[in-house]
Amino acid sequence: MPPKKNGSEKSFLLRIDPETMEAVERWAADEFRSVNGQLQWIIADALKRHKRSKKQV
Repeated sequence: MPPKKNGSEKSFLLRIDPETMEAVERWAADEFRSVNGQLQWIIADALKRHKRSKKQV
């Protein structure tokens, strides 16, 4: 999961179809994460893989 930024995170509304949401919920549960944490991880991983992140690991 990406590091916390001391309250500087931005919020936004995400509309997602029920089947995709259920899949994300199952994935998050399998990895002992919240859905929010799982979505943050998915986004951070995609940014790294596509070389769009400032922090390259």
